Amino acid sequence: MSIGNAVEILLVEDNPHDAELALRALKKQGLANQVQLLQDGAEALDFFFGVDASGERKVNHRPKVILLDLKLPKVDGLEILRRLKADSRTKSIPVVVMTSSQEEQDIVESYRLGVNSYIVKPVDFDKFAQSVADLGLYWLLLNKVPS
Repeated sequence: MSIGNAVEILLVEDNPHDAELALRALKKQGLANQVQLLQDGAEALDFFFGVDASGERKVNHRPKVILLDLKLPKVDGLEILRRLKADSRTKSIPVVVMTSSQEEQDIVESYRLGVNSYIVKPVDFDKFAQSVADLGLYWLLLNKVPS
């Protein structure tokens, strides 16, 4: 996995099984070379807003898409989304919530905060893998974002 500006897909997922399935699906489509996996919300915030070894802020990370689980340890996905969309340096990065939550309040709040898409994870492995592969292809190859 790559780090820093080379990251095209940032996967924020605490469930090791779901993370492995997502990475496998992306790899099958040839999209896994520039994926960074973060396993909790604090890691995600540090990835964007932390300080590097020289004391400089690390806000220069610009993946092409963030696949974000909502139910994360330390800092939940809605808070990450809130912070990303509130900062002018990160608000244009597409964020796709990929979660098992079908709660209306999570959907409404995610869109209110500026999520680009809200996907409920399918329980079936093949459907989950296909969903991740489709997301990767769309957001990396078809979607155009400002530079």
